[in-house]
Amino acid sequence: MLRPLSGVCAVLAIAGSTATAEEVGNVDVDWLGNDIVIEAFADPDVEGVTCHVAYFERGVIDRLQNGNWFEDPSNSSIACRQTGKIKIGDIDRSDDGENVFSERRSIVWKSLRVRRIFDESNQTLIYLAHAREVQNGSAKMSVSTVPLFQNP
Repeated sequence: MLRPLSGVCAVLAIAGSTATAEEVGNVDVDWLGNDIVIEAFADPDVEGVTCHVAYFERGVIDRLQNGNWFEDPSNSSIACRQTGKIKIGDIDRSDDGENVFSERRSIVWKSLRVRRIFDESNQTLIYLAHAREVQNGSAKMSVSTVPLFQNP
């Protein structure tokens, strides 16, 4: 099935996003061409951590039926794991962390973001996937953690 916004979304990715994602899975969920897309990205400032983000991408028939051509749902899920020796670079250690990944979910107003927050007292990296909307904030989110303890 045609995926008209895939290229548009890639071209319109937010400037300043430091991580780039690679599509590693695509699951057809119905006959309208709707898919669940799974992308992988390495944390740009923490070597040895890879995150997988899953999100819903509407097909052409669904877009035509609903008339909302330029927007995908805000729903997403994230899982981050240690995939090598962890080496933390120069990261933001404030309580609101920093964006490590962003991808547009509409032409102008909505994006999927992943923020990294460092929980220093528990030696854990927290990755929060959430929708960012200009007008109406969204409560749709997903969280994943990567412990930094070292096994003997």
